[in-house]
Amino acid sequence: MPDAVDQIGAAWRVQRPDVDTSPMQIFGRISRLARILERELTDFFRLHGLERWEFDVLATLRRSGNETGLSAGALNKAAMITSGAITNRLDRLAAKDWVERVPDATDRRAIRVHLTDTGRELVDRLLPLHMDNEQRLLAALTPEDRETLIPLLRKFSESLGDLSLD
Repeated sequence: MPDAVDQIGAAWRVQRPDVDTSPMQIFGRISRLARILERELTDFFRLHGLERWEFDVLATLRRSGNETGLSAGALNKAAMITSGAITNRLDRLAAKDWVERVPDATDRRAIRVHLTDTGRELVDRLLPLHMDNEQRLLAALTPEDRETLIPLLRKFSESLGDLSLD
């Protein structure tokens, strides 16, 4: 059954048969999926009283181990936002008692960001629900489909320079 991207490709083949529009088969689907997944994840987190970015920052702190916390710069890199934005976001998370800023033990000029107990409990409660939601979104793909897709997506991302969190 043709999807929207197939219909777009067919229209281009009629209008411009001289142009190879086959890349649209990939980019069109990635773009459409990104919008759908963004909406689904946003709705999920809103249902739980969070913005998606809030969970992203809290989860970054949680997976870091939180023993020494992270600098605002490290959070900034992981979240791929500006330093002004991370300051604003940390202010908002601190106001909700989900994170705290603590002076760095080795550098008095630096600040480390830690999860509070409340923030840690929130992430720990939501992570399994979030994974269940993502499983739901992937339900149309068999385990074999997923195992095929993962290395293909990794290869594509790496080819465009997405190599690490740094």
